Amino acid sequence: MTTLADVADLLRNIRREAGLSQDALAQRAGVSRTTVARMETLAKGDMSVSVLLRLLEAAGYDLKPVKQGHARTIEDILAEQRRGEES
Repeated sequence: MTTLADVADLLRNIRREAGLSQDALAQRAGVSRTTVARMETLAKGDMSVSVLLRLLEAAGYDLKPVKQGHARTIEDILAEQRRGEES
């Protein structure tokens, strides 16, 4: 993910994956539906990080930085190892 457009697409996909409408996500995050729509389409050409964090949290996600070129986090690897031990 390298552009704000990528972040906007990710936000829209997360909302849909969570089964939430723009209105439902907005209500959970305490923002307007218009704000959600703007974030998903970059209508203002910019994105508020604080609003992005609130929207992600309201959809049940955290924002985690991942080093470029690495698709999995330490948490992902540990979870995979735990699942392997359970089998």
